[in-house]
Amino acid sequence: LLLFIGGTIGGKTGMTIALVFAGAMNFISYWFSDRIVLSMYRAQELPENHRVYWITKKLAENAGIPMPKVYMINESQPNAFATGRNPKNAAVAVTRGLSEIMDENELSGVIGHELGHVIHRDILIQTVAATLAGAIAYLANIAKWSAIFGGRRDDDDDSGGILGLLAITIFAPMGAMLIQMAISRSREYKADEFGAKISGHPRYLASALRKLETYTSQIHMDAVPATENMFIVSPLAGNKMANLFSTHPSTQDRIARLEEMY
Repeated sequence: LLLFIGGTIGGKTGMTIALVFAGAMNFISYWFSDRIVLSMYRAQELPENHRVYWITKKLAENAGIPMPKVYMINESQPNAFATGRNPKNAAVAVTRGLSEIMDENELSGVIGHELGHVIHRDILIQTVAATLAGAIAYLANIAKWSAIFGGRRDDDDDSGGILGLLAITIFAPMGAMLIQMAISRSREYKADEFGAKISGHPRYLASALRKLETYTSQIHMDAVPATENMFIVSPLAGNKMANLFSTHPSTQDRIARLEEMY
């Protein structure tokens, strides 16, 4: 997708640049995507005496994985995500809103879900997908301005002209989003199942998801769309258009599956 965008914007030269860009982005994503996402949300590492920290520590011990770093995001909307390239370098981030509205059992369900992503090694590919989706959105923005100001390509290239640039502006971010959907939706159910088991009872996570469904639709979060797939529920839930292309399965379906485990 990056190569296609580069070729349309700048012909053969653009495709070469896009190839180098894609390689660089994959390298950066592998080693630094967790720091990029955490800094994007101005996450602050929590002290060991915070209840989110010791709940995470207890669950990590139960799961038999190294203790991840724990971060707080200063947002009112309740939400959470995990990041890092492997269990040894993992981090769990929760919003202030999540810490405030969840009881201990519900927090255990949510954090257990995130540790499920850690132990199944979902977080690397989800974080890389988020980083690359952000890069694609950035290139789509370049394509938009190139179309407006009449960007030039190689004379022997017939990649679509202005119409091609406009198509990239519209469809490239959608393509990145569809890739994220395919990755994320298939992994959420497994993480839910793991979270239900590690926290002690499926109803803990089911109760948390009910609260998340209610609050995320009412409280806005200044979230970066490219990172939507990383959160336990979509931080863009209040946006009706975003719901059509959500990277998450229906919350009601997730709750129903958890209730079948009772």
